[in-house]
Amino acid sequence: MNWVFRNSDLVLDLVREHLVLSLLPVVIGLVLAVPLGWIANRRGWLRTLTLNAAGFLYTLPSLALFVFLPLILGTRILDAVNVVIAMTVYVLALLVRTVADGLSAVPPRIIDSATAMGYRPVWRFLTVELPVAIPVIVAGLRVAAVSSISLVTVGSVIGFGGLGKLFTEGFQREIPQETITGIVLVLLVALVVDGLLVLGGRLATPWERAGAHR
Repeated sequence: MNWVFRNSDLVLDLVREHLVLSLLPVVIGLVLAVPLGWIANRRGWLRTLTLNAAGFLYTLPSLALFVFLPLILGTRILDAVNVVIAMTVYVLALLVRTVADGLSAVPPRIIDSATAMGYRPVWRFLTVELPVAIPVIVAGLRVAAVSSISLVTVGSVIGFGGLGKLFTEGFQREIPQETITGIVLVLLVALVVDGLLVLGGRLATPWERAGAHR
């Protein structure tokens, strides 16, 4: 704890950096995954194509992405945008399947009822199918967020890893307190974000709580 107090400014800066590098990709990935998941759920062949592509993206080594993205995008190798894009790729790969699974789990009778009431496909998706799929999507979002918080530490090898810097610098300078601080803070950030997502999921689905009290 003495090391943490002596270096509190550094630790707070790294926590802020870690949150940006790990959570911004989650937001971007979710925004992209919702329409892609909807498309994948429309036709069997689209689902196969989309999910296979997502599975392939998830198998790409993170270090390889950090190295090759500057060559593809024309960015500098020591650029935080490489970490954000790499993490977005992984989050998107996870969430596309989650969104597709959540939408496919919506009971057909609910879709038929909304259609019979005159809902157009896009409006029905936004106001009926997507809200009903929220519990499944939130479950996948929790996995994606925690994975991103963990994986972003790898970015420390190119100078942008948030709390991962405490791992590498603590090891290089032989300061175990620094390394332990990094590990503990990554775990705490993951737990807090996971808890907030659970809370957000409950607030977004009040009908689930009402059904549980019956």
